[in-house]
Amino acid sequence: MDIFWHLLSLTAPLFLLVAIGYALTGWGRWPKSASDALTQFVFSVAIPALLFRLMSDFSRMPPVDPTLLIAYFGGCVLVFVLGRAISYAVFRRDGAAQSVFALGGMFANTVLLGIPMAKITLGDASIPAVSLVVVFNSLLLWTLVTLSVEWARHGAWSWAGFRGTAWGVLKNPVVASILAGTAFSFTGVPLPDMLDQTLLLMSQAAVPLSLIALGMGLAEYGTREGWQESVAITALKLVAQPAVVWLLARVLRLPLLETQAVVLLAAMPVGANVYLMSRQFATMQGPVASSLVLSTALAAVTTPLILALVAAVTT
Repeated sequence: MDIFWHLLSLTAPLFLLVAIGYALTGWGRWPKSASDALTQFVFSVAIPALLFRLMSDFSRMPPVDPTLLIAYFGGCVLVFVLGRAISYAVFRRDGAAQSVFALGGMFANTVLLGIPMAKITLGDASIPAVSLVVVFNSLLLWTLVTLSVEWARHGAWSWAGFRGTAWGVLKNPVVASILAGTAFSFTGVPLPDMLDQTLLLMSQAAVPLSLIALGMGLAEYGTREGWQESVAITALKLVAQPAVVWLLARVLRLPLLETQAVVLLAAMPVGANVYLMSRQFATMQGPVASSLVLSTALAAVTTPLILALVAAVTT
């Protein structure tokens, strides 16, 4: 219990920042344009600055065990299959809706919440492991659900669609900053002091601003439509996925830090990209929107609890 309360004291301010962002838009009547501008700044400038600076020392950091990708994405695939089965057996949804439902159960908010949580609870040493997951996250999981939906609707998938997804991921500022910082680290050249201090100041703004932006974005979603399905999605995301990822990490004998990093990311609430996917395929918008708010609210307690359990069991 001591570990849990310690982690709760570390993570509570992060979720309070989310609540502040939610209040600004939901009750303070801040316009949507303010939320959009802040989110764009966080994604395009603040988070990339933080990641580039941290990854610029990647070549001098202890090596990351790449099998963490098997633990994390293997868990994602298993939860995706489970989610599709539940969506069909319990809610009688069609193939496209099953795919979006299942995506909600395993696509985490790795950037706006996952990176700040890892930095605060596990420290900078966890960022290379987290970054490795972030680089592959959108490419693999978006491709998986796109293929699943296209197959459900047309019985086929498009190679051109995969290329478009891959190119979109590479152009993502977050992914590009990770790749650029890693490449720079292998040059052996230290960052100039002026640039390093500038990136440091921007990095310090990344954590609070990303959480406020998350809260402002959550205020735009409703919480009533399709509540039964949103509860099921939330249970998959906050309980099933971290449990499956932890089991795979144990089987693969991952080191403690990598285990904590992948379980932390798996324990993150539903990512906003799932809602974008639900809109793209015109299905499950209501339940997915509700699950975004519900899973984020519950993660304030479930995340430190899961991290405490992992630390206790693993050690």
